[in-house]
Amino acid sequence: MERAIRPKGKLVIQIEGVTKEYKMGDEIVKALRGVSLSIYRNEYVAIMGPSGSGKSTMMNLLGCLDTPTAGKYEFNGKNVAAMEDDELAAIRNKEIGFVFQTFNLLPRSDALANVELPLVYAGVSGEERRNRALAALESVGLGSRVHHKPNELSGGQRQRVAIARALVNNPSIILADEPTGNLDTKTSIDIMNVFEDLYNKGNTIIVVTHEEDIARHARRVVRLRDGLIESDKTISEEYLMQA
Repeated sequence: MERAIRPKGKLVIQIEGVTKEYKMGDEIVKALRGVSLSIYRNEYVAIMGPSGSGKSTMMNLLGCLDTPTAGKYEFNGKNVAAMEDDELAAIRNKEIGFVFQTFNLLPRSDALANVELPLVYAGVSGEERRNRALAALESVGLGSRVHHKPNELSGGQRQRVAIARALVNNPSIILADEPTGNLDTKTSIDIMNVFEDLYNKGNTIIVVTHEEDIARHARRVVRLRDGLIESDKTISEEYLMQA
């Protein structure tokens, strides 16, 4: 059954002719070779590609964890290449919610403290931090696990904590890197249902994955190969025509 596609909003990400090169010894590795991509608010995009395709480099650029060698990247209309380190850090903390394959939770802190962390960096007061973190945990179905530490939670619950942490600043985009890579099939489905719910509530979601089953949850699939965009199709074009 075709999944509903919400109307697109304002342009959030615009990449034009972006290249990224790395020097490895005497060799220059061209990870991206002139990529152009636009992503709008309220989109749900999967970025796919085999090992060496450039998808990890793309994720790092989209997340302002790295900058392009050449080309232009605008985030909410602002040129990322022209930003100072503190401006980039502010975008990473307030505008981008990261969800990683390995959860990246503080092992000695409970779920509430882990979710509060971006708000601590943002200078939000204690009471507001707590209220927003509680609401984020409730939104992912963990309202009864707020004082559990990571080792007291299942893999799926840990990823829900990570998603709540990504949500707590009400970011422009949620950027998920292989979010189900360490989870079993049933738990992976549960986590993708969380993303589905977040998308239906108006969130902008970008999932970087090599798994076809995970990409099928998106509404648009961008495939990379050898540092270039091989295809960029809606979910209907990508999968339903193959049925």
